[in-house]
Amino acid sequence: MKLWLITLGLLAVCASTHAATTVWQPAAGNTQISIWPGATPDAHQVPGPETAKVSDKLLAGKPVTAVTNVTRPTMTVYAPKGKNTGVAVVVFPGGGFHILAMDLEGTEACDWLTSRGITCVLLKYRVPSAPYEWQCDCRPHNFALSVPSLEDAQRTMRLVRSHAAPWHIDPHKVGVLGFSAGGFLAAEISTNFARRLYAPVDAADRESARPDFAMPIYPGHLATDDDKFNANVPVSRETPPTFLVQAEDDYVDGVNQSLAYYIALKNAKVPAEMHLYAHGGHAFGLRPTADPITRWPALAETWLSTIGMIPAAGR
Repeated sequence: MKLWLITLGLLAVCASTHAATTVWQPAAGNTQISIWPGATPDAHQVPGPETAKVSDKLLAGKPVTAVTNVTRPTMTVYAPKGKNTGVAVVVFPGGGFHILAMDLEGTEACDWLTSRGITCVLLKYRVPSAPYEWQCDCRPHNFALSVPSLEDAQRTMRLVRSHAAPWHIDPHKVGVLGFSAGGFLAAEISTNFARRLYAPVDAADRESARPDFAMPIYPGHLATDDDKFNANVPVSRETPPTFLVQAEDDYVDGVNQSLAYYIALKNAKVPAEMHLYAHGGHAFGLRPTADPITRWPALAETWLSTIGMIPAAGR
């Protein structure tokens, strides 16, 4: 994966922006919840205050909201519409650990999940953070664990399980969905869930951070340019069932990211399903286009039923 290519994709879409606000806010009726009751562990300096900017450039006919300088991570819980399946999915937007594409790879994913009876928990994790370093606008350690965001992900998984009863969630049906850098985060928590990165802060931290399933969509940071697998993602038999989607003409993260992860999953005998398409590029999210790859959510729904998470269609 060429480092200069990582700066493209979502960052290019968000380069021309307008309507900046200080803090991203969900739509009316939804509330952000701070995931850390006190001080945020391993806090790092960021360039300035949190900002949410809406791009002038359109992607699949819509702008993209880019959020950056997140120092107080939050989760926003979106209740399922219609019949509740008891399933919950924590969503990790992408953005190269520089920004978060909060609508393209966040709220729009929640719209899909909740329409299928799934509780969606949208995580606004800390950015900019490793492996991106804003001081040099670079990624000196491109395959390092994104420790701050992984801490946020672990904490959120535990909080969701600790609220399983009041939120009407089955604690054994909590998965993750991540895009691009968020896809790497989905792989990180799938393989580093037992690694204690922060000191427990309350009873919620007695819960497991292991996802019951994972959906990394066009993930990055998993394979080197010579196709060596990232050793910081230690796949084992305990890694959850995984669903992968990527385009062969993705020149930001590259199809070898999914290929390398799939092979590691196969070798560890982890149930995995991978869908590769000739066209689609990078950062297509769930926005429908003429490319068949944008119909991947239907395949994901079928997969979720085959692994016993949601009822099969028509049931």
